[in-house]
Amino acid sequence: MYVAGIDSSTQSTKVVLCRAEDGEIVEEASAAHPDGTETDPRAWWDALNEAGRGMLGQASAIGVAAQQHGMVTLDEDGRTVRPALLWNDVRSAPQARDLIDELGGPEVWASRTGSVPTASFTVTKLRWLAENEPEAAARTTSVLLPHDWLTWRLGGGAGPEGRGAGRAGREPTTDRGDASGTGYWSPGEGWLPEFARTALGHDVRLPRVAAPAETVGETSGGAILSPGTGDNMGAALGMGLRPGDVAVSIGTSGTAFVTVEKSTADPSGMVAGFADATGRFLPLVCTLNAARILTTTAGLLGVDTGELSRLALRARPGADGVTLLPYLDGERTPNRPEATGVLRGLTTASATRENLARAAVEAMLASLADAVDYLRTQGATVRRLLLIGGGARSGAVRRLAPSVFGMPVDVPEPAEYVAIGAARQAAWALSGDAEPPPWRPPAAQTYEDTPRPEIREQYAALRDDTAAWHAQP
Repeated sequence: MYVAGIDSSTQSTKVVLCRAEDGEIVEEASAAHPDGTETDPRAWWDALNEAGRGMLGQASAIGVAAQQHGMVTLDEDGRTVRPALLWNDVRSAPQARDLIDELGGPEVWASRTGSVPTASFTVTKLRWLAENEPEAAARTTSVLLPHDWLTWRLGGGAGPEGRGAGRAGREPTTDRGDASGTGYWSPGEGWLPEFARTALGHDVRLPRVAAPAETVGETSGGAILSPGTGDNMGAALGMGLRPGDVAVSIGTSGTAFVTVEKSTADPSGMVAGFADATGRFLPLVCTLNAARILTTTAGLLGVDTGELSRLALRARPGADGVTLLPYLDGERTPNRPEATGVLRGLTTASATRENLARAAVEAMLASLADAVDYLRTQGATVRRLLLIGGGARSGAVRRLAPSVFGMPVDVPEPAEYVAIGAARQAAWALSGDAEPPPWRPPAAQTYEDTPRPEIREQYAALRDDTAAWHAQP
């Protein structure tokens, strides 16, 4: 018996077909998404049909994990009102500040929702819509997240023209993990409709929050649908994270997250108090810039990322004083949406291709090491550090990470862990068991090196020196 897992990320849709009993992957495929920070959801649907062709029909159960925070607005007939605003769209930064003030300040937000919203959160995008596209806001009667919309369509929800893709009329659902990234869901209270209403200016329908592993629908081909979840929650499920395992994912964004039993509430806003896909919690720190730091620097040097890695490894630790603050497209943690990148320490002696490459790798790792430290402030125990995502395939990243993080790092074998997590959730729904199926955790290679705290000290000095002028409106 097979199950399918779908990862609808910022850049592409990945589909894996797995054996339900042990998670063995029997087939996988992908299809690209358009670039940008807003996307017509039909592009996700088209990519899903392309990547899933020949696989979805073999599955007895299907799960969808997708990028968090995206705002999918629907009218009364289930048509999309406008292109979805994605998590990495920071135009709603002023609205985030306004909403924090209007609804009681950061302490209230943290205690009610587990997080203090930044421009990534759905609630801030709703306010942006109300202020900048009032006609579209007025037509919006319901709001979904990307994974909600895809699960809904797979189960027969209305398509872009208001027609069903299967069994029409199914109620949209979400899960507690993805709901926790909206800014209007509470770990203790459920939906906070007054938060959404304050943002958009009128009441809006929100999807039902399904229980973990609940069956929420069925495709026209007879496969059951699990609730789905957000991408980070899917990755945690796909890797089988245990307490004390901290995953650092290096993709378009950078994330550090850990599974815990109790909800967290960080009024500083550094740690988002998300829920996970199993009934537990997943405190998470997200940076806006991660692997793009490497690809952008490689482009500046006129090389590919493989050569960037080789150049970085030829430079000395600390890159002879060359330090990059990698806020290329603004930053989410720390919350500097209007920030830009800063390069410091260039001299006639230090201005080499090797040092620039090394500075890029060290900056990305130092930013993510900060993220792990923020998790520690919320009581997270860090016994094991795992590097995943496309950026973890860089030889320089793997070899330099232990010196920057100050501890050994494990790099699991490359795999589509978000899609695997979605498939594992589908297998869980299929089984009806109390816990997810015990799929074998991925094999990992351990990297060790001498800790070099001076690298992070050099980075922190630049980060802190620029804080005041990055904070200027």
